[in-house]
Amino acid sequence: MLMPKRVKRRKQFRGTMKGKALRGNTISYGEYGIVAAEPCWIRSNQIEAARVAMTRYIKRGGKVWIKIFPDKPVTAKPAETRMGKGKGALEYWVAVVKPGRVMFEIAGVPEETAREALRLAMHKLPCKCKIVSRADLEGGDNSEN
Repeated sequence: MLMPKRVKRRKQFRGTMKGKALRGNTISYGEYGIVAAEPCWIRSNQIEAARVAMTRYIKRGGKVWIKIFPDKPVTAKPAETRMGKGKGALEYWVAVVKPGRVMFEIAGVPEETAREALRLAMHKLPCKCKIVSRADLEGGDNSEN
């Protein structure tokens, strides 16, 4: 599963997920992608499950890009433990995702194959998402200007 090789500090604050994604909100490599519709934390095993679902469906054809990386450590204290005694041990890694973030991209397969592969991957993710094409996002950018 994905995780950083090394980090500056072992434990982090939880932080907030206010606002929309300012970076990573365009399709830069592929033709179709999955865009987050709500803020959430996506665990490393969920990213891997989505990747496996996509690559299995496209049967080693085309190419898949993962545009999020789980670099935030999440800690948890053991069950039935009294309060205090410091922060818990590291349990898993998450990627912080804001609305509008393109999480996965796919190219090199027909449109209906790509949409079905992305639909299967969406079922593995914990937040509401939508499937977009490169033309959809470029059209959206032009209408705002």
